[in-house]
Amino acid sequence: MAVRLIYTGITSLDGYINDASGSFEWAFPDEELHAFVNETERSIGTHIYGRRLYETMVYWETAGLDANGAPGGASEDTAADAVEREYGEIWRGLDKVVFSRTLTQPSSARTTLHSEFDPAIIEQLKQTSTVDVSVGGADLGGQALRAGLVDLIEIYAHPVIVGGGARFLPDLGSGDSRIDLELVDHRTFASGITLHRYVPRT
Repeated sequence: MAVRLIYTGITSLDGYINDASGSFEWAFPDEELHAFVNETERSIGTHIYGRRLYETMVYWETAGLDANGAPGGASEDTAADAVEREYGEIWRGLDKVVFSRTLTQPSSARTTLHSEFDPAIIEQLKQTSTVDVSVGGADLGGQALRAGLVDLIEIYAHPVIVGGGARFLPDLGSGDSRIDLELVDHRTFASGITLHRYVPRT
């Protein structure tokens, strides 16, 4: 099966990844959703980030580790703690590609920096990878969509309306920019969050 570029995001019902103040605490997953995300992450080999999302996600480089870099506190874990620790282990095992004009060195292992977004880099990554690639962040995801690189869109929609902020799906601009989608999967979680998966129609 061909390697896919998957654009994934957690959004409000009105389509924002954060609110007008930049907060996204309403988007924190509960144990059920986090465990589900952990399983989906096992099919990903590389995460592609812009600077802001990378600086948020790099928390997982040390989360759940003691001062010596070893897993700590496992004997006292709640189920939610165990799910978070598992995600940290998965994240550290993934390759990361970061597009940023301001970062000069990565804060995590297995990380490559590029100063400018280049569709050719992502295309080459898709051709040389053996498992799927994920792109996150509204700006970078929008650029990948406009470049025709995205093969699957995953939207985790929370039952909340925030009224403004950064939009998950970008303004594609004028002209022939419409993208028709086909719903290929959906799921509802106990919290009321719904997952929708779409593929672009060819």
